[in-house]
Amino acid sequence: MSRPLEALTAEILHLPNAERTELLDRLVASLDQDEACDLAWDGLAAERERALESPHIEALDGPETIARLRAEFNLDAGPATSEKLR
Repeated sequence: MSRPLEALTAEILHLPNAERTELLDRLVASLDQDEACDLAWDGLAAERERALESPHIEALDGPETIARLRAEFNLDAGPATSEKLR
């Protein structure tokens, strides 16, 4: 009989970080069903990593990116809402 999910979760959360990371990797891998899609995402990630290493691309931090988008779309400084984006 399987253990209740809560008991299993509590046990897992007491594992060292490295073991939890390995378990997470195994769980995610067990859910991956579409190898072609995974390969496409891996290729896109590699392409973007190469682009960021290029001297022609400027990487921006999150707050600066949001500020530029707000300015481009003429949004005020308040939080974005679906009403403002309509």
